[in-house]
Amino acid sequence: MSGIAHHLVKRGIDATQEKYRSGSFAQDGDNKPFGHPHAVAAALVITSILWFFAASAIHYVYSGVVATLTMIETPTATAFKLDPAESDEADAPLLSADEKKSTTAEPELFYVKTKPITSKIRTTIKHLKAEAGPWSRFRGLQVALVYHFVHQIAFQFLTALFGGAMIAQSFAAVATAVILCRLQMLWTHVVISAPSEKKWYRRFPTIEQGKKVILPTAVWALAEQATIYIPLTLVVAFDLEGYFRDPAAFSHLSEMQQKAVMLATLAVFMSGVVTAILVVLPAKVTLKRVQASLLPEESDTIVPFDRTFGGKVQPELLGGKGVVSMLDAWKTFDWAARFRLAKLYAKIAGIQVATAVFFVSLGVFEVRMINGDWVLR
Repeated sequence: MSGIAHHLVKRGIDATQEKYRSGSFAQDGDNKPFGHPHAVAAALVITSILWFFAASAIHYVYSGVVATLTMIETPTATAFKLDPAESDEADAPLLSADEKKSTTAEPELFYVKTKPITSKIRTTIKHLKAEAGPWSRFRGLQVALVYHFVHQIAFQFLTALFGGAMIAQSFAAVATAVILCRLQMLWTHVVISAPSEKKWYRRFPTIEQGKKVILPTAVWALAEQATIYIPLTLVVAFDLEGYFRDPAAFSHLSEMQQKAVMLATLAVFMSGVVTAILVVLPAKVTLKRVQASLLPEESDTIVPFDRTFGGKVQPELLGGKGVVSMLDAWKTFDWAARFRLAKLYAKIAGIQVATAVFFVSLGVFEVRMINGDWVLR
C-alpha cells in the first residue's frame, strides 16, 4: 500500500508541475482560477507520508506480530471432573459400605478447548497489552528495522555481484534471506516470547540453530519468488507485454479482443493470489513454526505454545533433534488454525483497502479545498 501511495503522489506531483510549467493552471474548465500548485503538492506529500506510516503500522502489527502469534499458538484445554451422584434408590440405605463402593461409578473427566487468544485481532492486542504493556503491539520493531536495513544492503551488493538480470535478482533475494536467517529467527523469538530483561542483541540464536532453519528459509524465499515468476510467465504466454508497455493499444482492439485481454489480465492477477495462498503461506507458517521450536527453554511464550508439537519434538538433552521437521511443522498446524489465519489475512486486506480509500479520498478533498472547487464533477 505504501508503494501505491508513493506512485500515486509522484504522478500527482509530476502532473501538477507539468501543468504549472505549461501555464494551464490559469484556467480550470469553466474559467475558474486553478492555482496554488505548491500547496497542492505539499498537501499530497504530507498525506502520502501519513498513508505510508499508517499502512506500514498496519502491516507490521497485524501481518507481522499478530499473524506470527497466530501461526504458533496452541489452544489449551481445561479439564473438568464430574463426580457421580450417590444412588437415590429406595434400598440404597440397606447396602453395606463395600457394596456402595463397588456400585459407585468412577469420576469422569471432560476436556474443553479454550478459545484461542488469536481468534480475533482485538483479543490478541488486548492480551499483548495486558502481558507486555501498551507498546507491545510493536514488539520486535528494533530487530525488524535492523533486518530490513541489512537486508537491503546485502541484496544490493549481491545483485551487483551477480549482475542486474532478473534471475540474478531472484538468486540474490534467496541468498540474502538465507544469510540473514538467524536475524529473522531472532525477530520471531522476540515477538513470540514473554517480556525479557535481556536486550534483543543478547538473544541471538546460535550458529548451530541457524543451520537448522536454512532449508525452511530457502523454501520460503523461493516461494516468494514464485509469486513473481508464475504471473510473469502467464504475461508472456498471453502476449500481454505490449499492452502493459502501451496501454493505449488496448483501445484499438475489438470488443471481443478487449474481453480476452481483460480475462487474461485477471488470470495473471489470480495466479499471483493463488500462489501466495497455496505456496507462500504454507512455507511461511512452516518457517515460523520451525523457528519457534528453537526458542530457548528459559524463554516463556506470550501465547500458549506446545514446544513438543504433539510429542514430535524431543529436546537435545534427551537425545532428540530439538527442532521440529518441516513436514511436522505444517501437519501440526491444524485446519482450525489455518482457517483462523486465513480469516486474519482477509481482515488485514479489508483494513488496508479501507485505509487506502480514506487517504485517497483525503487527497481529493485537499486538492479541491485548496483550489476552491468543492463540487465533485
